[in-house]
Amino acid sequence: MSYVGDLRTLARRRDFRRLFTARLLSQLADGWFQVSLASLFFFSPEKQTTAHQVAAAFAVLLLPYSVVGPFAGVLLDRWRRRQVLVWANAIRAVLVLVVAWVAASPAPTLVLYVAVLVTLSVNRFYLAGLSAALPHVVDPDELVMANAVTPTSGTLAFTLGLGSGYLLTRVLGADLRVLPLAAVSYLASSAVAALLGRDQLGPDLAQREPARVALRRVLRGLGQAGGHVWVRRPAGHALAAMTTMRFAYGLSVIAVILLERNSFNDPAHPSQGLASLAAVFAASGLGFFAAALVTPSGTRRVGIRGWVIISLGLNAAVDASFEIWLTQPWVLAGAFLVGLTAQGVKICVDTVVQLAIDDAFRGRVFAFYDVLYNSAFVAAAGIAALVVPSDGAAGWVYGTVGALYALAALGYARASRRFPPPQGRPGAPRREGQLGPPVA
Repeated sequence: MSYVGDLRTLARRRDFRRLFTARLLSQLADGWFQVSLASLFFFSPEKQTTAHQVAAAFAVLLLPYSVVGPFAGVLLDRWRRRQVLVWANAIRAVLVLVVAWVAASPAPTLVLYVAVLVTLSVNRFYLAGLSAALPHVVDPDELVMANAVTPTSGTLAFTLGLGSGYLLTRVLGADLRVLPLAAVSYLASSAVAALLGRDQLGPDLAQREPARVALRRVLRGLGQAGGHVWVRRPAGHALAAMTTMRFAYGLSVIAVILLERNSFNDPAHPSQGLASLAAVFAASGLGFFAAALVTPSGTRRVGIRGWVIISLGLNAAVDASFEIWLTQPWVLAGAFLVGLTAQGVKICVDTVVQLAIDDAFRGRVFAFYDVLYNSAFVAAAGIAALVVPSDGAAGWVYGTVGALYALAALGYARASRRFPPPQGRPGAPRREGQLGPPVA
């Protein structure tokens, strides 16, 4: 059944419509919020953006996903999920206005980072709450359909927020004016969620375990996941390849932001740099979308192993070519190709991990996967702060990134020859969003 047909089927359920609408309003606001962050952190006329600033901004963006994410489920199983959806966005509406006030005041940059970090941390509870609530508004035989439709729709809403937010910053002439709109959308999402029954979305509070036991279980579970992945070598090799790729990807993203901000465009006119960066992320987004179309057929021809190796090799060639041809048109073309191949690798790795691990370990392993996935980017940000020049135009940086991709391809080719991955049919990415981080 088509996407539109699936959505029409699900939309017959009143409570699904309410949860779905709350998601769309929230992720639309997320897009507006992150456009404002991009302007504040990277493209403010008052700031000369450096690698240190970009690294700090991405650390603030991704730390909630690395640190808060694994523990969000513990609290979601102790709080009424409907209340989480209502209060999380009500709190975020206030926090977004706090961010706007701090950004407009002479407060130290550290205060702004803390305010943004708290706001993004609340978002981890909200997204996890949406996933946990979904089985309570659809029938079990509709759950696969709902899991395919809702994240896709949320991503479209987020993308709409990014695009419209950028246009609004150009029309209004100030990035901070978009933040009140995000606050209004968060409040609207909160109001829609409040239409659901107080206890309708669970959990069964009578079955909850003590918080201390639950927190210990999370830490022990991450350790058990690492041990299970070590034993299931195909999954471990796939995660190693993904972690290496994510680190290399992080270095190149930070370098390209600086390139667009300080080299390809006049630093005195940051709006030009923001427009160019928006084009780069749009090209990358088209690559992500194309990956969902071509990866299933590609893996049927060459297998999951072959598709991962080819994709990593193409990534290596594209980034290495930037050492020779570092021009705006080629960066746009390269963004599309890297988006296509990197997202293709991610789809394959998700599939390998799903097939290679025991079902009893699946939740813990994917929590472990999320920590690796985001921590690799944070680590890349830290290294980039030390080695990437402020203009982002050092060819050796892209050559190094290309070498990392090549090492990942060679390493995975050798390891997977001895421990071949299980074969399956890759589908849509497991998590919401794409490989590329939201613009922070």
